[in-house]
Amino acid sequence: MRADLRLAVPVGVAWAFTAVLIAVPSALPLSSAVCWALAGIATCVAARINATRPRAERIPAVNAVALCLTLCGLLLSSATVHAAWRQPQVLVEAAEAGRSISATGVTTQPVHEGQPRFRALLHTVDIGGISTEVSLPVLVFGSFEDSADIGIGTRVQLTGRLAATAPQDAAAFLIFTDGSPVVTSPPPGYLDWANDLRRTFLDAAMGLPGDGGALLPGLAIGDTTAVSDSLDESMKASSLSHLTAVSGANCAVVIGLVLLCGRALGLPRGWRIGASLFILLAFVTLVTPEPSVLRAAVMAALVLLAMAVGRPVSGVPVLALAAVGLLAFDPWLARSYGFTLSVLATAGLLTLAGPLARKLGRWLPYPIAVAISVPLAAQLACQPVLILLNPSLPTYGVIANVLAGPAAPVATIAGLIACLILPALPMAGMMIAHIAWLPSAWIAGVATFFSRLPGASLPWPGGGAGVMLLLTAATIMLLVVLRPAFLSHSMRRVAAFVLAAGCAVYFGSVGGEQLRRRLSPPTDWNIASCDVGQGDAILVRSAGAVALIDTGPDPELLSYCLSTLGVNHLDLLVLTHFDADHVGGASAVLGQPAHVLAGPSSEPADELLLSTFAQAGALIDRPSRGHSGELGELRWRVLWPPAKLIGVVPGNQASVAMSFRGVEGCGNACIGSVFLGDLGEQSQSMLLATNPLGAVDVVHVSHHGSADQDARLYTRLDAAIGLIGVGAENRYGHPSADILHTLAGIGTTVARTDHNGMALVSSTVRGVELWTERNAATPPD
Repeated sequence: MRADLRLAVPVGVAWAFTAVLIAVPSALPLSSAVCWALAGIATCVAARINATRPRAERIPAVNAVALCLTLCGLLLSSATVHAAWRQPQVLVEAAEAGRSISATGVTTQPVHEGQPRFRALLHTVDIGGISTEVSLPVLVFGSFEDSADIGIGTRVQLTGRLAATAPQDAAAFLIFTDGSPVVTSPPPGYLDWANDLRRTFLDAAMGLPGDGGALLPGLAIGDTTAVSDSLDESMKASSLSHLTAVSGANCAVVIGLVLLCGRALGLPRGWRIGASLFILLAFVTLVTPEPSVLRAAVMAALVLLAMAVGRPVSGVPVLALAAVGLLAFDPWLARSYGFTLSVLATAGLLTLAGPLARKLGRWLPYPIAVAISVPLAAQLACQPVLILLNPSLPTYGVIANVLAGPAAPVATIAGLIACLILPALPMAGMMIAHIAWLPSAWIAGVATFFSRLPGASLPWPGGGAGVMLLLTAATIMLLVVLRPAFLSHSMRRVAAFVLAAGCAVYFGSVGGEQLRRRLSPPTDWNIASCDVGQGDAILVRSAGAVALIDTGPDPELLSYCLSTLGVNHLDLLVLTHFDADHVGGASAVLGQPAHVLAGPSSEPADELLLSTFAQAGALIDRPSRGHSGELGELRWRVLWPPAKLIGVVPGNQASVAMSFRGVEGCGNACIGSVFLGDLGEQSQSMLLATNPLGAVDVVHVSHHGSADQDARLYTRLDAAIGLIGVGAENRYGHPSADILHTLAGIGTTVARTDHNGMALVSSTVRGVELWTERNAATPPD
């Protein structure tokens, strides 16, 4: 049976027009007017044709054009109205001038301690004593170490500075706060019940062991707070990240159970449908109205309403109607990746899963064919968009979904039950949570296993060219496999040859690139640990901007490293402290850095060195904890020392420690890293206690790997790669066996300059990759 695309195609065209034109607000009024005018003409033409011709002679394309223009007019009119109030001129001017503002608003997502950002809806903005009433979606950035958990719907007071976003961004402004948000009133009761349930369930799940406990809130209620960066990467690499985004499957399971229970209780159809709609609304409130949740909920509501009036429903028209309704309500969903992927995945299931299952059923038992066709259909539909986010192909995505998919409904239902009864019956709730943990742990294990297999992700061209190439290949494959009758015999042979030749070229180029990367240093490195003997000199690079952290003891060794890597300018130089093994090579970069961050000094020679850099044109800063800035697509933040130690405790214990993380919307090479200078165990313990730290990709091991370390800090950072700058056969016994054992137990691969020489870390489609000048780096046992 063919899918009914009469509504879907016009919706797709209107969606595309809206996605393009919201980036040009000035063109929206004229565009919407033109669409309405053309829609009126097309509607009149279609009505005349339909009235004067028998049904068999009517022209469906005329009706489709009229509907397409009408939907374009509808969506563009909505976008015009929204664009008129999204960025008031007074706020744009305040943002450009960097003026401080005070604002009140309501949180639209939970805020947890240490969370780097959250979404909110602003209601008032005060600039210089003048208050402006607004209703603006914003993204709030800050360091919220002192914030207790803040639920959705909480009214908060914010102070800070505004930054206007591009017109097509979902947030109208960014707010960079001066401190934590101040709660002025709690959420209303109709929202707070869900906040309490989410908070209780999250606390309970955090007490469950391993990745299964971290993943369970995501599977049950869409809360990924506890999911570590490494688990998140594993879920993405194995094409299982959709399981942590509550969507159609979860709504279908919940509504199906409500209808079945209603029927078992003998309730009339109207009561069953009414109860289902009420439960659906409560479910959306509990799991938060993310784009994928909204799409699924609107579809479910439309199906329930059709059941109420006794009308048959077809999946594709319902999907199209839900999509256009949500786009009319919020046109900026047209550019939401989450919403787009949700619609595409559903469309793939509705249009491709059945034909693929029937085709595979010729060679496989039908249940197995269905189990394979469902994730394959969703992946085929979504992969062109996923290429824009991550230019790679998940090699084991289908088989990972086949293995993990059956466990997801069990974890979802058991997790939801535990979430609902935990406040009233804690012991029973924890028992059910432990039952839900089993399928959750299985899913996490599947994700981790497949993400670590060789070739888990294969590179693919990014951007529009990569999308078009993948669309062409997928279309040819689907025509050959599912619709061979559309092609003549000779065309089928040509199509098969093109696919075979394309595969040969693709896999040959991928293999050749892997061989090249193994034999020569990567040019796209993001972090480089220079071999400067017993000392540290580490480069961080992002979007053309370069930072150097310490200079090592020898200017000649540093110059050789910089020349080898082609580095001839520095945007940022960090001198963590003034020991010779960290600043002795500084003369090699004199005149290069535009900005110097220097740790506490204790000798006149230290100040003389800084004045030399200042005379060469560098801006000198003496940072303390909380100091931050940007390097390309990375945001750096000083973790240590606190201001009260500056000038009091010089040397190793007050050396500058800092982190780098990708900014919002970071395109690529967003490697998370932490550099610890020469901090000892005591300072590391205090750093751990006073900073919201999470998992990172790379950690610079403090003090060349000495024994004076806090293992808890490295466990919290859970880095994939550990860099140690250390000299061969040094007299200090660096690195110590204790820290090497700690890193091995965490699963951190160690690259040390005495054994491995220069080490380069790159961001690839498979995650972070390590290249060393000589010898393989030491993997964890």
